[in-house]
Amino acid sequence: MEQIFSFELMENPLVSVICLCYNQERFVKEALDSVIGQSYSNIQLIVVDDASTDGSKEVILEWLNNTGDVSFVDLAENAGSTTAFNKGLALAHGDYVIDLAGDDILVPERIERQVNFFDEQSPLIGVIYSNAQYINEEGKELHEHFEDLRLIPFEGDIYERAIDTYFIPTPTMMIRKKVLDDLGGYDESLAYEDFDFWIRSARKWHYAYQSEVLTLIRKVKGSHSTSFYEKNDRKLISTLTVCYKILDLNKTNEEVKALIKRLKYEIRHAFLAGKKTELSGFFLLWRKIERIPNHYLIIKCIGQLSLNLSWLKRSILTLFR
Repeated sequence: MEQIFSFELMENPLVSVICLCYNQERFVKEALDSVIGQSYSNIQLIVVDDASTDGSKEVILEWLNNTGDVSFVDLAENAGSTTAFNKGLALAHGDYVIDLAGDDILVPERIERQVNFFDEQSPLIGVIYSNAQYINEEGKELHEHFEDLRLIPFEGDIYERAIDTYFIPTPTMMIRKKVLDDLGGYDESLAYEDFDFWIRSARKWHYAYQSEVLTLIRKVKGSHSTSFYEKNDRKLISTLTVCYKILDLNKTNEEVKALIKRLKYEIRHAFLAGKKTELSGFFLLWRKIERIPNHYLIIKCIGQLSLNLSWLKRSILTLFR
């Protein structure tokens, strides 16, 4: 089922929406409905099911039968989000691309407003992003992303800030397809995509911020943000890989300082999670940059012990904040 779906108004730029689904049976129909319910019409919808083990595929197929021509990629084996996205990207023809998770929701005017906003930007702007509303599994509103006053929506050349500061709600991004083409899509060796994408794209392209709430981001138990502490989770090792890329991409002393700040954060993270390999890796990278302060070596030594001393670890970390 490799048909491409796009609407009539060709004078408007085509927007490719790549909807990735993995075990999101309860939510994927609402995500897909939010795409075809857009006020903007020139949309190409590509749905990728990453070998879901629940009823997601059946929900998608039923939705497709009632909707029309949409490109559907049915992966036989679970490939992970980066590879699954690239499978969809290979079919994308739009000027702009949206990476939509199967449990998030686009507000009805999102694409129209983002296309209009992109039209106002210089060609150097490769990515735009907006505010977002978080919702729970039942759809109840929780809070807006930038209600947290610690989060600042940086714009322009964000490379340095992308190294050491989390601020972009990833599902709100609209990306020039040229940016993704230049990068070769997402790095398929990684377990997650956003940190690496921000770093590689921001080295060459600028970002712009739109203050409207244009996406509902669903907080689901067992999601990306809650799985770092699982034994076989690969996200921290992927973060280490990105940090090595940053070392190669950095050009200024301030960018090096930003990387050191990131390494300190990730060291604390790996220490608490009991991730010995990743902890050693972050220390090794830090040592390539500068001499590590002696008090941080305490973390390294204790972190290599096979001890379940979470209370002690948290107490130690309070000394290094």
